[in-house]
Amino acid sequence: MSAHPADLTDLSIAEAGAALRSGTITSRTLTEASLKKIAALEPVVNAFVLPTIERALHDAEQADADFANGVDKGPMQGIPYALKDIFSTAGIRTTCHSNLLRDNIPAADCVVEAKLRAGGGVMLGKLGTFEFAIGGPSFDLFSPPARNPWNLEHTTSGSSSGSAAAVAAGMMRMAMGSDTGGSIRGPAAFCGTVGLKPTYGRVSRHGVYPLAFSLDHAGPLSRTVEDTAITMQVISGYDPLDPASADVPVPDFLSGLNAGISGIRVGYTRKFFIDNPSLTNEALTGLDGAAELLAKLGATVDEVDMPPFELFDACNRAILFAEAYAIHEETLKTRPHAYGRYAYQHLVSGALLSGADVVQAQRLRRELTAAVYNGPLASHDVLLAPNALMTAGRFDEMGPDAGKWSGILTGPFNVTGSPALALPIGFGANGLPLSAQIVGRPFAEALVLRVGAAFEAAAGVVAHRPTLPVLSKAA
Repeated sequence: MSAHPADLTDLSIAEAGAALRSGTITSRTLTEASLKKIAALEPVVNAFVLPTIERALHDAEQADADFANGVDKGPMQGIPYALKDIFSTAGIRTTCHSNLLRDNIPAADCVVEAKLRAGGGVMLGKLGTFEFAIGGPSFDLFSPPARNPWNLEHTTSGSSSGSAAAVAAGMMRMAMGSDTGGSIRGPAAFCGTVGLKPTYGRVSRHGVYPLAFSLDHAGPLSRTVEDTAITMQVISGYDPLDPASADVPVPDFLSGLNAGISGIRVGYTRKFFIDNPSLTNEALTGLDGAAELLAKLGATVDEVDMPPFELFDACNRAILFAEAYAIHEETLKTRPHAYGRYAYQHLVSGALLSGADVVQAQRLRRELTAAVYNGPLASHDVLLAPNALMTAGRFDEMGPDAGKWSGILTGPFNVTGSPALALPIGFGANGLPLSAQIVGRPFAEALVLRVGAAFEAAAGVVAHRPTLPVLSKAA
């Protein structure tokens, strides 16, 4: 770009990287722009559990020194980012947004943080989450829940709530999240960001506090598909410390990103959600419009069949709650009142599942996965699927008990382990974002990102940012 924007946080990761390497900006200046915005917005957005200002400035100064000495550590060098507070950080509190771990200080970084740090990134801090990535948004914890920057009276979804809120508010271009039943893609949907759940095994989860071992994924939330592709280049790869890590090559996620989608076969899963009672007319209009736009861009788009959502949903829940209960069983028995109300209600429900229930869920998982890969993803390159079937709800509509997950159709692709990209596709009448998913075959993230980039460029949705008065004051 010929001139930098007044707000340096509007620079994409690639634009900022080019400016850093040309010497027209410094990482210190870029980082201070993010810290200024965090200081202005955090009192109302509540995205952070812990900003790490001294660490950020130290990282920025190191990045600048490396550039000055001709040391280039890769595309994230000098770029600010933040971590969902279930990602362990050496010497820095990692609380899982829970009173139980309020004073927990890990001795070592998780693998994702180690890679971002080795790549010269600038860590801004730890972001809010639903407690233990399952219970929220809770007001009975030591730190309040994140609020939606598009309307502060509305929720962010979860559990990567602070990550989505921070990126949507422009505090940074990328924040790490995790996804067990939709915890990257749900917040991306409600906050109007991009969010990628990579293929199961693509990104190491070592040092990320587990929710459900066989369903957990780690991935980025970002402003654009390109930002996501750059991040994936840094964080992907085999890790022997993660038993589920896949020893497969890491492709060049940026190569071909802007090659277009002429001839790509897209299966539209319209029948999968058309009878869902949570579906709003504006969400359906947005999803149909996304299918039409992909066709205009040269893709072959037709409707495909999927097994019923209810089967995926039951399978995902049974496995998730059983595995989560296994992780928390001892603490639930000895310190139940230390949990927030929502997390406790979700976690303790796993005690009601029998061994037979879990075995049947695992059997069903194999059948559902085979049905997807031998069905719509055998005849099509990617799927266009719903994400959230409505815009974000209000905080004051929440009841005292943990609600049923409804209207967010993300869990099926945790069951299958497929790469799934959340994309903003428009806005509801209330001005809040609408979203869809692009889903691919295992380890086909590069193609999923390519389809997402083509849609993003043509739709122009990401150019629209929140315009709340508090945001404009911080600019």
